[in-house]
Amino acid sequence: MTFFMPWKLSSQKLGFFLVTFGFIWGMMLLHFTIQQRTPHESSAALREQILDLSKRYIKALAEENRNVVDGPYVGTMTAYDLKKTLAVLLDNILQRIGKLESKVENLIINGTSTNSTNSTTTAVPSLGTVERLNVADLINGAQEQCELPPMDGFPHCEGKVKWMKDMWRSDSCYSSYGVDGSTCSFFIYLSEVENWCPRLLWRAKNPKEEADQRTMAEIRTDFENLSRAMKKHEEFRWMMLRIKRMDDAWIEAIKSLAEKQNLEKRKRKKILIHLGLLTKESGFKIAENAFSGGPLGELVQWSDLITSLYLLGHDIRISASLAELKEIMKKVVGNRSGCPTQGDKVVELIYIDIVGLTQFKKTLGPSWVHYQCMLRVLDSFGTEPEFNHAHYAQSKGHKTPWGKWNLNPQQFYTMFPHTPDNSFLGFVVEQHLNSSDIQHMNDIKRQNQSLVYGKVDNFWKDKKNYLDIIHTYMEVHGTVHGKSTAHMPSYVINHGILSGRDLQFLLRETKLFVGLGFPYEGPAPLEAIANGCAFLNPKFNPPKSSKNAEFFKGKPTLRELTSQHPYAEVYIGKPHVWTVNINDPVEVDQAVKAILNQKDEPYLPYEFTCEGMLQRVNAFIEKQDFCHGQVMWPPLSALQVKMAEPGKSCKQVCQENQLVCEPSFFQHLNKDKDLLKYNVECHSVESANDIVVPSFDDKRKHCVFQGDLLLFSCAGSHLNHHRVCPCRDYMKGQVALCKDCL
Repeated sequence: MTFFMPWKLSSQKLGFFLVTFGFIWGMMLLHFTIQQRTPHESSAALREQILDLSKRYIKALAEENRNVVDGPYVGTMTAYDLKKTLAVLLDNILQRIGKLESKVENLIINGTSTNSTNSTTTAVPSLGTVERLNVADLINGAQEQCELPPMDGFPHCEGKVKWMKDMWRSDSCYSSYGVDGSTCSFFIYLSEVENWCPRLLWRAKNPKEEADQRTMAEIRTDFENLSRAMKKHEEFRWMMLRIKRMDDAWIEAIKSLAEKQNLEKRKRKKILIHLGLLTKESGFKIAENAFSGGPLGELVQWSDLITSLYLLGHDIRISASLAELKEIMKKVVGNRSGCPTQGDKVVELIYIDIVGLTQFKKTLGPSWVHYQCMLRVLDSFGTEPEFNHAHYAQSKGHKTPWGKWNLNPQQFYTMFPHTPDNSFLGFVVEQHLNSSDIQHMNDIKRQNQSLVYGKVDNFWKDKKNYLDIIHTYMEVHGTVHGKSTAHMPSYVINHGILSGRDLQFLLRETKLFVGLGFPYEGPAPLEAIANGCAFLNPKFNPPKSSKNAEFFKGKPTLRELTSQHPYAEVYIGKPHVWTVNINDPVEVDQAVKAILNQKDEPYLPYEFTCEGMLQRVNAFIEKQDFCHGQVMWPPLSALQVKMAEPGKSCKQVCQENQLVCEPSFFQHLNKDKDLLKYNVECHSVESANDIVVPSFDDKRKHCVFQGDLLLFSCAGSHLNHHRVCPCRDYMKGQVALCKDCL
């Protein structure tokens, strides 16, 4: 006998078919056997044979499908077409069982078998009846009904379901995941494959997901494996030296954090780290210039991030070339499918920079969209929502090469907490010292001297009058490198390029660290304050921004800097930080006198210590989730609503109240019923795609709500409306986390 199967079967489907066919064949043999039986054989024996064969079939079927989730749809393990096939086969089997039972009854009553065509069939529920659909309806495309869960916290779900309804046939990959045109299958796909919708309550968890949960992260207390991986790359040499210098501090920090908070029962994540700025293709040569006075801020941050991820126990793979990136992502490179690649997850988190982001998108092609929610982009100066949103940025005429990524703005990680729409990753202020150095430091006495923050001669241009005032009270030292010192006053004692250790000793004997106005927001002032110096912080009036400072032109932010170091100005302040107008001799003179009359103690905010960074990075990994709808973090208990006067941004209003604007809370203030809780009545409402909403006109009782979730922004002010501002508290010395965030 030859069987022709016009469709291609997977091994599991083939198993289904063979077991089912075997059962039907067994039923036919049993039918023939019954017809040959003598009238004297008992019905009990015949029933036993039927039940035994049925049990064996069910057992085999269960064994074949022990990993298949239950429910109206069998999900990704089998296709819906196979279900229809099985429905027909099982319905046929049940009918045959009914006929066989009828024959058994006839054997007992009449003592002989009867022709099957004339027998009366016992009513047996078919598969279709159990599912409230008969087989014919099922084959003709009728769909089972399933109860959909609430979509709260999944703002994109409804739109994605509508898209699937029209487009699910556009790519064959959707049907391979079990999508068959029904709303229920859309929901299963969008909740379990792409994570846009809430999971259906009756769906059992995939066993592979359960297994992943058993793979837990354990903290590490040595750098052996990390060193082995990083020393293969010459471009990592500067970072390796930094990590090695600080290894004792890092080990002590992870042990201390583990004692203070529970670091157990954390899932070990597969993490890709791609440093686009270090690739040869970038052309930046940052690694090559790291030992000759080149910019080090990015390398500092990358070093500290890599160390944190490693010590927290995660699996990390580091890429600094396109070849390495392609090797790590080889399973998905070239995937033109509209669906994610099936099988084990290649990565679960991706830390990358703006340069690397462009490389990543080009390398993966269309499949890069399946990894968008996993991205964490190191972005020193931040990317505000109106630059991140491609269409909005274009409508505003923003010509920046750095924006238009359409990510959640909180996926951008900054050096300082200056843009609350982004996440503050930070870095660690290095102490550079070993135990014997620290003992020696305690013997160092403060000298009547200052150290100017500016290693490039051009930074000193037009600053002589300002520095002359300081020089009347103390010596002035510098660390200018290069042959040119044309703008440096002759009285300055220049040390040239110093090692980190030597710089620490110089700061320890220095009273005042002098800002020149540039570079903006560098790590050096924090290092000086940590060594007991006061920082003279130049005030900017008007504030510096892309409107009046060449440095910010083209950068994806309209942020206004009120001083050279806004973080030091706002979050540290006096007596450690004195923010002054350096063009006002009287103000400078008074500040210098006050600093000379005070005793400065070393101070370093917790968030810039090894332990503080470990705590913050761990919280982000455990709590931030941009792949599964809106995860409620920070918790709503931290929300404090403030109404901004026209002309003020939410960032300003929250800051004035010693709070931080929290963009993840905007969605809870975007309906008229939400505002009513805060005594704001909306007699009329409208929707707008703008960064300055939700807002309201108090006179007309008119409210405007956000129409595009990517445009929620703490930045920007409305000329006529009050902005509705979601503020939160923060831990002292750890501004990224609220008091209930851990």
